[in-house]
Amino acid sequence: MLPARPGIHAFTLAAPGILGNRDAAASVTGAATTGPVALRACYRAVMDLVQLAPSVYACLQEDRGLGCSNSGLVSRAGGLVVDTFWDLPHTRELVATYARVTDEPARRVVNTHHNGDHCWGNQLFRDAEIIGHRACAAAFGHDAAPAMLQGMKALAGGDDPALAAFAAALAPWDFRGIELTPPTTVLDDRLDLDLDGIAVELLYVGPAHTAGDVIVHLPAQRIVFTGDVLFRRCTPIGWEGTYAKWIEALDRVIALAPDVVVPGHGPICGVEGPREMKAYLEYVRGESRRFFAAGLSTLDAAKRLDLGPYARWTEPERLLFNVERAYREFRGEPFDAPIDAMAIFRGMHELRAALRPAAA
Repeated sequence: MLPARPGIHAFTLAAPGILGNRDAAASVTGAATTGPVALRACYRAVMDLVQLAPSVYACLQEDRGLGCSNSGLVSRAGGLVVDTFWDLPHTRELVATYARVTDEPARRVVNTHHNGDHCWGNQLFRDAEIIGHRACAAAFGHDAAPAMLQGMKALAGGDDPALAAFAAALAPWDFRGIELTPPTTVLDDRLDLDLDGIAVELLYVGPAHTAGDVIVHLPAQRIVFTGDVLFRRCTPIGWEGTYAKWIEALDRVIALAPDVVVPGHGPICGVEGPREMKAYLEYVRGESRRFFAAGLSTLDAAKRLDLGPYARWTEPERLLFNVERAYREFRGEPFDAPIDAMAIFRGMHELRAALRPAAA
């Protein structure tokens, strides 16, 4: 067992809810079963810090919907953080959480991709080396700007129900003061690091969720931090990339045979997580092809598609985004073709109402 430290207490894998997610107890089955180290809950406030191995941690935000991402820490050789959070208040909480188990700010930050909920807190890691894929660095600033999202929050009480719902989802976040801070070190295929005896492999697996997806593999500890290549028990959404490449990326995670997988969103799992999400993607792509051949619109296809067990994943209305991605592929459009995100979000608002009885 790991040595006792102030503020750290052990929990059993069957302890429900300790990871801040109602499905957490089921999701960690099999994690850390091949060695003497069990997962430990270290800190609980807005987020949970979980020790995965000596000097290796995950910081998990409860899956409350939009933007609730996860992070990781290797507290050796000055420290390496995997992903920051969507705004400065949440990232300050992340920094304070990691300070419970390390004596100095991390010298390195890895961004698994460029979406703001994984990198808009970079500026709080002053003087740190920020590492990401070349496509991740190039895409910084191409998403909705922090100031625009902050302004949209005022629409929560407006007359447009779709905009009001999106604005309400932004309520927990404060985008003021964010200075986009892109990677200072870029990789193309892989980058290998040695953190005082802990080998860390940064592996490019995109374009899957985005063009610049990187996973973080600790081979000796059999741990993988996936970024948004993996969503666990919450419906995935893909901004760029193709179904084939996303499935290939999940196969690559599975082939690493990890004991512990930390997804970009949702609870910790083992290889059952990427296997289950791969099945979801294959199913949605197959059903979308059938509806595309029948001439249905993406919204009509999403309404008719039987989600089965996937209807219980959080935010099942994201299905529309995934059907839209499949249709773009069937039309032969490039993986990074521009999308009308607001039109899709409006459709998702309509689909949410249609799916609610199935998800209840």
